[in-house]
Amino acid sequence: MKILVTGSSGFIGRYVVGQLLRKGYDVVATSMKTELPFNNATSILCDLNTERNDFYELFGKPETVIHLAWQGLPNYNELFHLERNLWTSYRFLKQMAESGTQNINVIGTCFEYGLQEGCLSEELPVKPNTIYGVAKNTLRIFLEQLQKKIPFDFKWIRLFYLYGEGQDKNSILEQLKSATERGDNIFNMSGGEQLRDYLPVETVAENIVKISLQNKVQGIINNCSGKPISIRRLVEEYLQKTGTKIELNLGYYPYLHYEPFSFWGCTKKLESVLKNT
Repeated sequence: MKILVTGSSGFIGRYVVGQLLRKGYDVVATSMKTELPFNNATSILCDLNTERNDFYELFGKPETVIHLAWQGLPNYNELFHLERNLWTSYRFLKQMAESGTQNINVIGTCFEYGLQEGCLSEELPVKPNTIYGVAKNTLRIFLEQLQKKIPFDFKWIRLFYLYGEGQDKNSILEQLKSATERGDNIFNMSGGEQLRDYLPVETVAENIVKISLQNKVQGIINNCSGKPISIRRLVEEYLQKTGTKIELNLGYYPYLHYEPFSFWGCTKKLESVLKNT
């Protein structure tokens, strides 16, 4: 089976490609970057924003697509998510489905749930309150309508929060790591009482691969731990694990207005996938 991974040079993409290669799959890795760090994959540099009608042939007629490419994060309220990213992704995936790709897997986001709190299941109505969330949710709706005209397997893999080597420098743990490396005595953060759902990137990538390569469970699937943890506890556990000493200046930053205070994902559908793979 030939598997195309878009956004393969990104934080998650590198781990997804690695997982697939270790399992022995024929992987085509694509990205806009000038270098792709994969020895055993077919690497193709390509800007998906380019309007062309030969993507399917360019990427070797893959049976499966895992679509991670999405530019401009973490700027969640910029219009380019709607004006560019949405249309780039839909045009590309529509062309792949029309050309013969039978298995399409796309990364969604917990931002589609908006300000809803508590345990978030895939059956909940979505209420995105960021431009990014609206764009992702609109892409999902477009693809669901396309599936009614062109039959293909479709999984919408809704990510929650994650951490790991190679993450964006603006993430909380990467900021903490940078502060300790500089020798700072104080780390400024919010009150840290908000509850989130975190997984290590290795687990996130493993789940993406398992979800993508099965067809018994389709549609929206949360990729999450199902276990809420406070930001403060996450930071304190990191400090304990690394043996780092730094004073936490809690309450320095206000809580973000576009995120609910307390939420985590329901893992019922994910567990159904994992027990059958």
